Amino acid sequence: MKDIAVWNEGDWIAAVAAVALFAVLVIGGIIATRKSSEFAGHPRGLFVLFYAEMWERFSYYGMRALLVLYLAKFWLFSDGQSNLIYGAYTSLVYITPVLGGYLADRWLGQRKAVLFGGVVLALGHLFMAVEGMHGVTDPAVKQADPAINVFWLALSLIIVGSGFLKANISVIVGQLYGMRDTRRDAAYTVFYMGINVGAALGTILVGYLGETIGWSWGFGLAGIGMVLGMIIFVFGKPALRGNGEPPKALSRKLEWTLYGIGAASVVVIWLLVQYQDVIQSLLIVSGLGMLGYTLYEAFKLPKEPRERIFAILFLIALNPVFWGLFEQAGGSLNLYTDKYVDKGGVPTSLFQSINPIYIVIFGPIFAALWQWLGRKGIEPSAPAKFGFALLQVGLSFLVFVWGAQSVGMAAMTPVLFVFLIYLLQTTGELCLSPVGLSAMTRLAPATLGSFIMGAWFYMTAVGNFVAGKIGEATGGESGEMTKELTLEIYSKIGWLTIGVAVVVLVLARFVKKWMHLETLQDNNVSDDLQGLPEAGLEAQEAGMHPPVRPR
Repeated sequence: MKDIAVWNEGDWIAAVAAVALFAVLVIGGIIATRKSSEFAGHPRGLFVLFYAEMWERFSYYGMRALLVLYLAKFWLFSDGQSNLIYGAYTSLVYITPVLGGYLADRWLGQRKAVLFGGVVLALGHLFMAVEGMHGVTDPAVKQADPAINVFWLALSLIIVGSGFLKANISVIVGQLYGMRDTRRDAAYTVFYMGINVGAALGTILVGYLGETIGWSWGFGLAGIGMVLGMIIFVFGKPALRGNGEPPKALSRKLEWTLYGIGAASVVVIWLLVQYQDVIQSLLIVSGLGMLGYTLYEAFKLPKEPRERIFAILFLIALNPVFWGLFEQAGGSLNLYTDKYVDKGGVPTSLFQSINPIYIVIFGPIFAALWQWLGRKGIEPSAPAKFGFALLQVGLSFLVFVWGAQSVGMAAMTPVLFVFLIYLLQTTGELCLSPVGLSAMTRLAPATLGSFIMGAWFYMTAVGNFVAGKIGEATGGESGEMTKELTLEIYSKIGWLTIGVAVVVLVLARFVKKWMHLETLQDNNVSDDLQGLPEAGLEAQEAGMHPPVRPR
């Protein structure tokens, strides 16, 4: 334990985060000891889900902040390869919810799916604490260590566990309230706070322990957080009021068969995460197949719904552009911060907390802004908001490059520009993620609602893989990142994205016409899209179709 007199900025930030975490736990204890079925005007089940999701995001984002640094510094992968593995990992994290959501909707129910996913996640995070050989400086010897297979297994378990938990826990929130319950939006605001509080505190505390004491300490804390989340979820079952259960009677044999499918998918992911080229091929082939099927279905529809499909395809096609740049945060930007930014004693991984903190600050502001502009009749259309999102994420890289170059290439980049790049990327995210999810559910015909939502997340996964390829390029031919090459690539992708943004803004008025908003009508099926109000509470947060039940 350091003497408090010699604490640096990183030590103080971690201490403040620990105090904040303690305060959150005290509030949770107060809620848990209350005997009433409600707290602060909401079902107690909401707060069970709040704490379960908070700990899941604590563990996931804490581990994510360390991952690319762990790959490069401990397993001695080159910077380029570390970025590619990171991109493959994050892309698979956003593909597996399709499996978890489908099995839960059809047979398993959301509660059992979340529990299974949580157990798998906890195992994955705890396996991350197994490090293998220390003191090895030869990358070939290091990567031949049999313990690396435990690392691949850990990543695979986290990917599959996220697929079962992430797709379903937000659905249960919606099931606690009637469709016309005026508390729904406020409930998702509470849930939203759990997501981002967990992400911010996990990034700081897991990252701090991992970088200052040891990797296994950080990953171990992430695992402990996940276990705590599942304990809360299990003991809070009565507060869920029977929601999230299987849509029909589920035999023990079928239930264990479904768990077996989840376990088998771990084996498939274990292979895929090691062979990134295979993922790239699968993404291309599957993407073309989804595009072909969407167009086939579109041309069977009347004019207006067909043109809405064209608008959907336009918006979905922009997903990889945005997320390919945005996800540099955990990859190449994380490595650049570690190597070339004047951090003032703050561990690199702690900078990953900036985005969720900004989301907490600016999320309500943007929600109010859209409402205010809507009342004035000047709210931008969804395509225009996408254009503004791309404009901001492109500009973020140009501002960062300018800041790095303004002090001279030999000097460390001022930390101010790390805060600025994340600020512009966060405001861009708030123009795209919630807007896009809302557009998918509004524009998709009822017969294609779940498929279109799956396509949205699929293209988000493509964006994460693109992020890995961009990050790989910053390593150049040698695989080791250089400041000059990284800034050159950031400048190119910044200008290219601004060019795309200008084109999108020019086309926005035409795409808006394809949306035919004036003739949209309510639909009973799409109205039952549970999880919709929380869409966009974090990057790529999902809503899924549950069984339709009268209330």
